[in-house]
This record gives sequence, structure tokens and C-alpha cells, in this order.
Amino acid sequence: MTDPTAAPGLRERKRLATRRAIQLSVLDLIGEEGLEAVTVDMISRRADVSPRTFFNYFTSKEEAVVGDLPDLPEGDSLDRFLGAHDEPIIDGLIRLLDEAVVTATFDRDLVQRRRMVLRSHPDLLARRIASTRVLEDRLTGIVARRLATAPGRADDATEESDLSSAHLLTLVAIAALRHAWGEWIDDDDADHATDHRYGLRARMEGSFAELGRVVTRQV
Repeated sequence: MTDPTAAPGLRERKRLATRRAIQLSVLDLIGEEGLEAVTVDMISRRADVSPRTFFNYFTSKEEAVVGDLPDLPEGDSLDRFLGAHDEPIIDGLIRLLDEAVVTATFDRDLVQRRRMVLRSHPDLLARRIASTRVLEDRLTGIVARRLATAPGRADDATEESDLSSAHLLTLVAIAALRHAWGEWIDDDDADHATDHRYGLRARMEGSFAELGRVVTRQV
């Protein structure tokens, strides 16, 4: 079984470093020159890569600005979620999203710079939001697959009702993830580099824990 927390190898570290350099370059250049004035050649020179290398990573400067979303786990992790009918489904969702966060490159400095640029360019923000819906749709489909095989599934349940319930669960989980993301980005006083209590993973676990406390008590 592959450990999602394992450190990447040298080739993967170089790939991630190049991807980060390109994204930082385009964000910085937009801040200096404006979106329309920035070209792929300018980005490549700033990132110290060739234009060909740029296009190995991104199809356009706009795609580099919008950035990456976490990939949901597959293989053993996905199989475990689909078959874990003896645990609350929200616990399995937390684990799936937690692994996605661990395996993704969540660079706080990069995220802060991207957020500043997106706030100034609604069209790019709309593209970012649209990309999150791809993640939402995929997670909804995964949850629906688990609901369809649940031992206690209602006799009158249908594919449509499973999808509806899955979409509701997905929206709740993503809302908690967004809460954690905001807490992580906005806390400038914490030592994010060395104190893991303030990292994105810890923030996400805290948000889901708070969600559980809120929904199980009278308010």
C-alpha cells in the first residue's frame, strides 16, 4: 500500500519545484505588469524555464494562475471508503479529504498570492470556482457509490435519491474544508512552517471536529 504521507522522490520534488516557480512567477508578474501584459515568454524567463517547459505544465497563463486542486485518493484508500459501512460516512469523507490535502502541494505563500490576484480578476476567480465543482462532482459520485451498497439502504431508494444524499454530504464536507482553508490562510500570527498544530491538515481536522460538535448539540 502506498503511503500518502511519504516524502516524494527527487524527480517528483523537482517537478513540484518547477510547477511552483512557474505559478509564483505568473502571479508576481501580474501584480507588477497586469494580466494582459504578461506573456508566456516573460513567465518562463522569470521562472528560469523554457516556454516549452511551461507548456509541459500549463496550457496557458490563466491556467497557471487558477492553480491546482487536490486529487481525491484512489486504489486502496478509495476501496476502504467504499466498503467501510461499519463507520459513519462523514468519518470516511474526512479521511478521503485529509489524504487529498496531504498529497497535494498546499503552499501557503502561493495560495495567498493567488487569492490576491483572483480577487482582482473575477473571470479567473470564476474559473477557479468552476474547477472546484469538478472536485465536488467527483466526490459526489464516490459517495453515491457507497450509499448504493449500504446494508441499511432503504427499499425505496433510487439512484436519484442516492445522488441527492451524496451531494448534500459532499457540500457539508467541502464547506468544512473551506472553513479550514480560511482559518489557515488568514492566521498570520501562527508559525505555520514548524508548528503542525497550525498547518492545513490540523485546521481541517479541527473544522470537522467542530462541525460534529455543532450538529450533535442543541443550539
